[in-house]
Amino acid sequence: MPAYALGIDIGGTFTDIVVYDQETGRHFNRKVLTTHADPSQGTLAGIRLLIEEDKLRPEHFVRVVHATTLFTNALIERKGAVTGLITTEGFRDTLEIGRERKFDLYDLNIAKPEPLVPRNLRLEVPERLRPDGSVRISLDEAAVAAAADRLVAAGCTSIAVLFLHSYINPAHEDRALEIIAARHPGVALTASHDVAPEIREFERSSTTVCNAYIKPMAGVYLERLATEIARMGIKAPLFLMLSSGGLTNVEEAKRTPVRLLESGPAAGALAGAFFGGMEGENRVLAFDMGGTTAKLAVVDDGEPLVAYAFEAARQRRFIEGSGLPVKISTIELIEIGAGGGSIAAPDEIGLLKVGPRSAGSEPGPAAYGRGGMHFTVTDSDFMLGYLNPGFFAGGTVPVHMDKVEAAATATAKAAALAPVQLGWGVHDIVNENMAGAARVHIAERGRDPRTYTLLPTGGAGPVHAYYVAKKLGIRRIVAPQAAGVASALGLLMAPAKVDRVGSVNARLDELPWAEFEASYARLEGECRAVIAETGLDPRRAEVRRLADLRCVGQAFEVVAVLPPGPYADAKAAAGIHEAFAAAYRTKYTRPPPNVPLEVVNIRVSVSCPVTEKRMALAAGAPPVGGKAQKGTRRMYWLELKDYAETPVWDRYSMRAGDKVNGPAVIEERESTLVVGPGAFAEVSAAGNLVVTLP
Repeated sequence: MPAYALGIDIGGTFTDIVVYDQETGRHFNRKVLTTHADPSQGTLAGIRLLIEEDKLRPEHFVRVVHATTLFTNALIERKGAVTGLITTEGFRDTLEIGRERKFDLYDLNIAKPEPLVPRNLRLEVPERLRPDGSVRISLDEAAVAAAADRLVAAGCTSIAVLFLHSYINPAHEDRALEIIAARHPGVALTASHDVAPEIREFERSSTTVCNAYIKPMAGVYLERLATEIARMGIKAPLFLMLSSGGLTNVEEAKRTPVRLLESGPAAGALAGAFFGGMEGENRVLAFDMGGTTAKLAVVDDGEPLVAYAFEAARQRRFIEGSGLPVKISTIELIEIGAGGGSIAAPDEIGLLKVGPRSAGSEPGPAAYGRGGMHFTVTDSDFMLGYLNPGFFAGGTVPVHMDKVEAAATATAKAAALAPVQLGWGVHDIVNENMAGAARVHIAERGRDPRTYTLLPTGGAGPVHAYYVAKKLGIRRIVAPQAAGVASALGLLMAPAKVDRVGSVNARLDELPWAEFEASYARLEGECRAVIAETGLDPRRAEVRRLADLRCVGQAFEVVAVLPPGPYADAKAAAGIHEAFAAAYRTKYTRPPPNVPLEVVNIRVSVSCPVTEKRMALAAGAPPVGGKAQKGTRRMYWLELKDYAETPVWDRYSMRAGDKVNGPAVIEERESTLVVGPGAFAEVSAAGNLVVTLP
């Protein structure tokens, strides 16, 4: 009997839906335009379409996994709930003061990100804890009640509670939540120690407020989606992808939706690691380019790099410090460029620029014929011949080439360029922007891009991968099956995962070892409880212990993976020292100085496989009598400096061992792989397309 796993990835332009049969390895997929007013509408329509057209039975679905950019977009567009903040007396302006650093030193008109909570909705109450968690000033419960009443009267539907040093002692925050919940049961509540129980008030404040801002929306959306999927006859449990590359249950996602902000791109990184591993590649650059953005993840030794903080809703897309800091575990991703919907236009001095404005899916690129008047990256790819107007998204999205030409003519005139110069210019600018950002990101980690394999995913990734790889000096590209929906496939590879953190702030040589071990045991217990609530067996879980460590006197830490424990006494210090030295050496290349260590935070990461079967995609058999080359099309090639009739190949009719010499394009429903002059592509035994560059 089939056992279907359903993956749903909602992006800024397209929603990707994949069904994978765990028994046979077959997969079915669809791309549908994202419905921004209510993303669940497009999702549910796509699922119904897939079930009907591929004749799948709802009762055979065993799990559903979902990732979405909905919450990230709410932060970017400032479309979350009206949120209030109750904080310690004297600290209402922490959100606004921040780190008092300019992210662009020479910009005289710089504008810092506006706090999600305006000053009139940030209220103070008398209370104070000391750094060790002892009470200096007791909580004024009447003041908490009065502050909550004021915020609700002002229209707040979500309230964040943030008290000084609550990461050590959460008693005041817990009591404040009890008081507010009793008076206003319909208001969403977030306590900082539930979201980011670690030091540094500004980052903790920002993370807590971000969670509160999206919490009401997350609750309504996830509840509705789960209900509607169940009404379709799919009784399988619903899992949500976390930014850290793991899965969680609906209730945990509704409690801390801030952990889902980077869920879609994280799934793309997992797919990059998986498909790279199929070809024996353990150093992969997972390059995910969709309709709105392009992101990059570095995969070393088969594992994506992990970070423990990132910035949401940046004012300047590539500049650190211009966004809202969020302290969560996340696969380390960098936004490296624009997406297919990014708009091209001359700037104030007449130079052609691409992005950051995007046409999204509504109205979308001019090619979609949905009212978009601007020339976009997708339009340039149609104009250059790389994309097939009759087979875009498998023919489900009609393409209007007359509107592409009209948009191109208007933009070319404004930029004083010939149409062909505009088309290639947009394509090349996007590729150069992405290659440049990738170069910096990789160099900052002490790596050389030429030692990596590029693994493109997303609808636009395989279209742009060839020239991006060429600019980076990369010699090999691996394009997986169904690359355009690989992020949705990545959802089905992920284990359930729970991360917890706690602050310690003590020298290693002065640690009370029994308390230290008890703190780790407590965090592990919390993680295993969530695994159990997700419906999985916590006895099958894998536990990793980590810690934020630094030399005494340093201002910031490195995160080190520690020996498994238990840490019974001071003998454990040697292993912790070695773990710190290894992490320090990886980041800074030189071993640390011989000075005492300080433990700032402890971390526990618990993962548990959702299924005992490892994903193994079945290579699609070619149709009887099918021809691998489906025709030719005029395409522009930089190396030829002109258009040329170029072979077009059908991905579904290619067998393992088939070889295609460039220039050529290889089409499938979800994406198109561009193979430039001098390169060649070969179908591997695993069914992936491996491109070797000249």
